[in-house]
Order: sequence, then C-alpha cells, then structure tokens
Amino acid sequence: MKPLKIAMLQSKHFTDRIFTPAHRERIGRFGTLTINEIEGNPSPSLAAELAEDADVVITSWGCPPLDAAILDRCPKLGLVLHAAGTVKPILSPEIPARGIRIGTANEALARGVAETALGLAIVSLKNMWQLSRNTREGEWDKQRERVRELYEVTVGIIGAGLSGRHLIRLLRQFEVRVLVSDPFVSDEEIGAMGAVKADLDTLLLSSDVVSIHAPSIPETDRMMNARTLGLMKDDAILINTARGSLIDENALVAELRKGRLWACLDVTHPEPPDAGHPFRSLPNVTLLPHIAGAENNGLQRIGAYIADEVERYAGGTPLQGEVDVSQLYRLA
Repeated sequence: MKPLKIAMLQSKHFTDRIFTPAHRERIGRFGTLTINEIEGNPSPSLAAELAEDADVVITSWGCPPLDAAILDRCPKLGLVLHAAGTVKPILSPEIPARGIRIGTANEALARGVAETALGLAIVSLKNMWQLSRNTREGEWDKQRERVRELYEVTVGIIGAGLSGRHLIRLLRQFEVRVLVSDPFVSDEEIGAMGAVKADLDTLLLSSDVVSIHAPSIPETDRMMNARTLGLMKDDAILINTARGSLIDENALVAELRKGRLWACLDVTHPEPPDAGHPFRSLPNVTLLPHIAGAENNGLQRIGAYIADEVERYAGGTPLQGEVDVSQLYRLA
C-alpha cells in the first residue's frame, strides 16, 4: 500500500494520555501523521481542517460526529479508527454511505473491564471491604466466617460481548461454574467458551456473583429491577461495570437496605450520583468512579491497539476491531 496520510483529531490531552512516543512512531511508519496539538475538544471546523485529504482518521473521546462537512474534506478516507469505546458519538450516516470502514478499541477497553470485574468478585467474596473496615476499628476476626473463595461458586455473566467473553476466559483459571445470559449468542458458542447458557431468571436464582456486561440498548434498560433483583440469592454479589441505565437504582437501593446483597458499582445513572445518594452511604455498596475500562497507564493499551490496527490496514490484513454498523443497535 502506498504511504498513508493519517490524522489524529482528538485533543492533545487524550493523545498524550493514550499514545506514547513509541505508538506515534509506529503509526508514522506507514505515511505522514498529523496530530492535533490543541487542548480541548476539537470543533467540527478544526476536525475538518485536520482531516484534510487523510486516508486514515483517528478519533477518541470528545471528537465531533464525522459528518458530510468533515468527510467532504477527505474524499480518499478509507478508515476511521476510534481510540475509545463505542463509535456511536462519532458515527454519522455518511460514514457507511461512503463505504468508509470504522473500527474501535473496544477490545482493549474490554480487557480492563473484565479484569476489574474479576478483581471485584475476588475481593467481595473474601469480604475484604467489611474486614478492612473492621480491622481499622480495632477488630481482627469479626466477620471472618463470611469469607468465601472463588472456588465451587457460580458466577453469572449477563452479556457475552467483548468484556463478558474476556471475563469467561479469566474465570477458566478458577474452579467455578459460569452461567451466561445473552440472547444473541447460541448455546453451542457459549459452551465452546467453557460456560453454560442460561436465561436471565435462572442465572439470577443460581449465581453467587452476578456481573453485568450487557450493552445499553432499549431492551436492557433497567433490566435489573425489583423483580429481577428479588430473584438473586441472599449474600449474592452484584457487579456493574457496564452502564448505570441497566439497573433500576431505586429498586437496588430497596434491596440493599434489606442487607441481602452486596453491590459493586463502577457505573451509575447519572454519573456521578448526587452527594446524598444512598449509594454513597449504604454499608453494602462499593462505589467506584467509572474506572473499569482504562485509566492512566491502562489507556496506553488503547494506543498500542490502534497502532496495531493501522499496521493491519496498511498491510491489507483484516482489522481486529472493525465495527459492523448494521449490528450497532445491539452493541455497547
């Protein structure tokens, strides 16, 4: 392939956090690289100027939708690589209409989400949150009897997308039963992953740990509600690293006030929750500020992933994170 003109549209803030000098050097080997050196989210006019005559455009958080006004400035554009998660914020109907391919770094983010969910499961089963509080207050053995291991328990995974699948792979290292609820994935495919497909109700009734990895789409809005939360086992652990909209938060507060469950919430709706929200004060909630995907050095995994994708594109090999826009309705 001839040398490519590659343009990074995202603000300097995100470029510096995601792409190391080594990543930029790798990308630049395949042509010329134009980088946005301005802090702050790029305006549509700046994005159009940066994308002028580009063959490949790289975007990230804060970039505007790539509409006709921008795409008219880069008629040779063949690929958009989104150095973030969902492509929905930068997607416009013009991209598929013009035959432009689009890819995302969702896979890189999904690894961090799955690793975080695994860590939360281990620490919560061990009752470390409460034991740490007890020891700070002068206790030592109080509530040790509530400690459980990630051994011969059932882990329920709601959603077998990228993060859900990676969590299944991680759980292969443990002697646990894994149930998966996902209407878009067959029994055979889930079985090949080493898990068992189950309907949502069966999963909730059976699982000691429930980890949510479903996309935020109309069908999943408040899927964890008074009825479904009520199915969960006493002393079960609910982990949400997906989207806050998947949980009816009033219903979850009501269940948590019974003392039956422990919730680990990396996401809420909205974010952040109000200062007086019960999630901030209930003793059986672990509330995190949306850190599961990638933070600090973890963001550089995205940079490496995008550099790999540029190399694949330049070499004419299949992309790993290409998005089928026709399936976007069921993707995160």
